[in-house]
Amino acid sequence: MELVPATQLAVAIEHEYATLEEFCALLATEQNLLLSGKTSPLIPLAEEKTRLAERLLQHSTLRQELAHGLPSLPPELTQRLTSLRSRASEAERTNSTNGELIQIRLRHNLQALNILQQASHTAALYGPNGLTQISGQNGRTLAQG
Repeated sequence: MELVPATQLAVAIEHEYATLEEFCALLATEQNLLLSGKTSPLIPLAEEKTRLAERLLQHSTLRQELAHGLPSLPPELTQRLTSLRSRASEAERTNSTNGELIQIRLRHNLQALNILQQASHTAALYGPNGLTQISGQNGRTLAQG
Protein backbone atom coordinates (compact mmCIF):
# COMPACT_ATOMS: atom_id res chain seq x y z
CA MET A 1 0.00 0.00 0.00
CA GLU A 2 1.43 3.36 -1.05
CA LEU A 3 1.27 6.24 1.40
CA VAL A 4 -0.36 9.52 0.35
CA PRO A 5 2.11 12.42 -0.08
CA ALA A 6 1.10 14.19 3.16
CA THR A 7 1.61 10.96 5.11
CA GLN A 8 4.98 10.40 3.42
CA LEU A 9 5.96 13.93 4.40
CA ALA A 10 4.82 13.37 7.99
CA VAL A 11 6.95 10.22 8.21
CA ALA A 12 9.93 12.04 6.68
CA ILE A 13 9.57 14.89 9.19
CA GLU A 14 9.45 12.45 12.10
CA HIS A 15 12.57 10.65 10.90
CA GLU A 16 14.36 13.96 10.48
CA TYR A 17 13.24 15.12 13.93
CA ALA A 18 14.44 11.88 15.55
CA THR A 19 17.85 12.24 13.87
CA LEU A 20 18.00 15.87 14.94
CA GLU A 21 17.36 14.83 18.55
CA GLU A 22 20.26 12.36 18.33
CA PHE A 23 22.42 15.14 16.91
CA CYS A 24 21.43 17.53 19.73
CA ALA A 25 22.24 14.90 22.36
CA LEU A 26 25.62 14.36 20.74
CA LEU A 27 26.28 18.12 20.74
CA ALA A 28 25.45 18.27 24.45
CA THR A 29 27.88 15.41 25.12
CA GLU A 30 30.54 17.18 23.05
CA GLN A 31 30.03 20.39 25.00
CA ASN A 32 30.29 18.59 28.35
CA LEU A 33 33.53 16.94 27.25
CA LEU A 34 34.97 20.25 26.07
CA LEU A 35 34.07 21.96 29.34
CA SER A 36 35.47 19.12 31.44
CA GLY A 37 38.73 18.93 29.49
CA LYS A 38 38.22 15.26 28.60
CA THR A 39 39.25 15.40 24.96
CA SER A 40 40.10 11.79 24.10
CA PRO A 41 36.46 10.83 23.35
CA LEU A 42 36.09 13.80 20.97
CA ILE A 43 37.54 12.04 17.92
CA PRO A 44 35.02 9.17 17.77
CA LEU A 45 32.34 11.69 18.72
CA ALA A 46 33.31 13.86 15.74
CA GLU A 47 32.98 10.85 13.44
CA GLU A 48 29.48 10.17 14.78
CA LYS A 49 28.65 13.86 14.44
CA THR A 50 29.63 13.77 10.77
CA ARG A 51 27.53 10.65 10.20
CA LEU A 52 24.48 12.24 11.82
CA ALA A 53 24.98 15.49 9.90
CA GLU A 54 24.98 13.52 6.65
CA ARG A 55 21.78 11.72 7.69
CA LEU A 56 20.17 15.06 8.56
CA LEU A 57 21.03 16.38 5.12
CA GLN A 58 19.46 13.32 3.49
CA HIS A 59 16.30 13.68 5.59
CA SER A 60 16.09 17.38 4.85
CA THR A 61 16.47 16.81 1.11
CA LEU A 62 13.74 14.16 1.13
CA ARG A 63 11.44 16.39 3.19
CA GLN A 64 11.89 19.27 0.77
CA GLU A 65 11.21 17.03 -2.23
CA LEU A 66 8.03 15.66 -0.66
CA ALA A 67 6.81 19.11 0.42
CA HIS A 68 7.42 20.48 -3.06
CA GLY A 69 4.76 18.16 -4.47
CA LEU A 70 2.06 19.34 -2.08
CA PRO A 71 -0.15 22.35 -2.80
CA SER A 72 -0.27 23.23 0.92
CA LEU A 73 0.71 21.67 4.20
CA PRO A 74 -1.80 20.46 6.76
CA PRO A 75 -1.67 22.53 9.99
CA GLU A 76 -0.20 19.70 12.06
CA LEU A 77 2.70 19.35 9.61
CA THR A 78 3.23 23.11 9.62
CA GLN A 79 3.47 23.02 13.42
CA ARG A 80 5.87 20.09 13.38
CA LEU A 81 8.04 21.83 10.77
CA THR A 82 8.12 24.95 12.95
CA SER A 83 9.21 22.81 15.88
CA LEU A 84 11.84 21.09 13.70
CA ARG A 85 13.25 24.43 12.53
CA SER A 86 13.35 25.73 16.09
CA ARG A 87 15.24 22.66 17.29
CA ALA A 88 17.61 22.94 14.32
CA SER A 89 18.35 26.55 15.33
CA GLU A 90 19.16 25.38 18.85
CA ALA A 91 21.50 22.75 17.42
CA GLU A 92 23.19 25.37 15.27
CA ARG A 93 23.78 27.62 18.29
CA THR A 94 25.16 24.73 20.37
CA ASN A 95 27.42 23.64 17.53
CA SER A 96 28.69 27.22 17.18
CA THR A 97 29.38 27.42 20.92
CA ASN A 98 31.24 24.11 20.75
CA GLY A 99 33.32 25.46 17.88
CA GLU A 100 34.25 28.48 20.00
CA LEU A 101 35.20 26.19 22.91
CA ILE A 102 37.43 24.20 20.55
CA GLN A 103 39.07 27.42 19.32
CA ILE A 104 39.74 28.55 22.90
CA ARG A 105 41.28 25.17 23.77
CA LEU A 106 43.39 25.31 20.61
CA ARG A 107 44.64 28.83 21.45
CA HIS A 108 45.58 27.71 24.98
CA ASN A 109 47.41 24.67 23.61
CA LEU A 110 49.29 26.83 21.11
CA GLN A 111 50.26 29.30 23.85
CA ALA A 112 51.52 26.46 26.03
CA LEU A 113 53.47 25.02 23.11
CA ASN A 114 55.05 28.41 22.38
CA ILE A 115 56.07 28.79 26.02
CA LEU A 116 57.63 25.33 26.01
CA GLN A 117 59.45 26.01 22.74
CA GLN A 118 60.80 29.33 24.04
CA ALA A 119 61.95 27.63 27.23
CA SER A 120 63.73 24.94 25.23
CA HIS A 121 65.64 27.62 23.31
CA THR A 122 66.82 29.38 26.46
CA ALA A 123 67.57 26.34 28.61
CA ALA A 124 70.20 23.77 27.80
CA LEU A 125 69.72 20.67 29.86
CA TYR A 126 73.44 19.87 30.18
CA GLY A 127 76.53 21.78 29.18
CA PRO A 128 79.72 20.28 27.79
CA ASN A 129 80.99 19.79 31.35
CA GLY A 130 77.93 17.68 32.29
CA LEU A 131 76.41 20.39 34.51
CA THR A 132 73.00 21.96 34.05
CA GLN A 133 73.20 25.40 32.53
CA ILE A 134 70.21 27.70 32.24
CA SER A 135 70.92 30.98 30.54
CA GLY A 136 69.21 34.07 31.81
CA GLN A 137 68.49 37.18 29.81
CA ASN A 138 71.86 38.68 30.73
CA GLY A 139 73.74 35.71 29.22
CA ARG A 140 75.07 34.44 32.56
CA THR A 141 74.44 30.88 33.56
CA LEU A 142 72.97 29.95 36.90
CA ALA A 143 76.22 28.21 37.81
CA GLN A 144 78.05 31.59 37.53
CA GLY A 145 75.63 33.19 40.00
